[in-house]
Amino acid sequence: MKVTVQSKTGIAEYESDPSDNLLYAGLKQGLGLPYECATGTCGTCRARVMEGEVSLAWDEAPGLAYVKRAKNEVLLCQAHAQGDCVLRVPAKVEPLHETVNIPADFSGRIDTVLRLTHDVIHFEVQLDRSMSFAAGQFAAISCEDVVGARAYSMVNYAESTDRLVFVVKRKPGGRFSDWLFETEVSGKALRILGPLGRATFRPEESKNFVCIAGGSGVAGMMSIAQHATRNGYLKSYTGHIYFGVRTMEDCFYTAEFAEQVRRSDGNLEVTIALSNEEPPQPTHPAHPEIRLATGFVHEVAARDMAGRYDNMVGFVAGPPPMVDGALRMLIMEARLPAEFIRYDKFG
Repeated sequence: MKVTVQSKTGIAEYESDPSDNLLYAGLKQGLGLPYECATGTCGTCRARVMEGEVSLAWDEAPGLAYVKRAKNEVLLCQAHAQGDCVLRVPAKVEPLHETVNIPADFSGRIDTVLRLTHDVIHFEVQLDRSMSFAAGQFAAISCEDVVGARAYSMVNYAESTDRLVFVVKRKPGGRFSDWLFETEVSGKALRILGPLGRATFRPEESKNFVCIAGGSGVAGMMSIAQHATRNGYLKSYTGHIYFGVRTMEDCFYTAEFAEQVRRSDGNLEVTIALSNEEPPQPTHPAHPEIRLATGFVHEVAARDMAGRYDNMVGFVAGPPPMVDGALRMLIMEARLPAEFIRYDKFG
């Protein structure tokens, strides 16, 4: 079936079928349709159906609150074409750049599951074939037991790998996180679309970086740290990672971050910000390479980074209030240009 897209950059066309949603079909054919979460949460992939019929896969998708259904608006990530159709997208739609890894469908099975804290779980997926992705990207994950896909950033990094690592923080009413915590998921099959996301680490930019993350938003920052320490990037540039949790009991990946600091020739700093308690000492008791501070993570980063933003790119991930605070800080205080502030909006 032919899908015609009317946008600010003109007319584009691609093929789709009822088994694929309109966003994924376009992305897999190299068309740069607008999206952020790609899973029905944010509302960024809004479009109006001008001709033809589409059906919605997940009628309760949170992002549908941002569309005007009376005007035939849909979310591309939830809409499936029932025949040829014409869409109007209120954004620029251009071919994906030739250097970008085009998203594709993968299948995989969960083969490792670790409880990191009472509400954080780590799981690893063995794919049916290798995926290439940039540090900081994410994948849309779905399973037979839960309606709708969920977006999670890769914790690991490799130029090409058939193994993906994810970390998930349990959310009240989160059906996928409940599934992970309450079900024996080892061996379960997953469907994965990836890689997705533009909040990526690009070594060719030759910049220092600062990462500000809360909770499971630290996943992409772990991937960035792995890439930067593995390719010698931190011999010439500096990295600063600020990771926000509530208390010392909520810390995770501390051993992994400590190892990245040791491998960085002294040019990577990692600070854990505790929002609900005072740290017992200035550095982590078990991993003295990691510094401890008190306060909300974006406030800790603002205090610590004042005057140190030269030649800098910023990455932000985490709960929406934390993301908003960090973005305000990077815009108003750090005065970083918009092109050098990167985040993916999952909520």
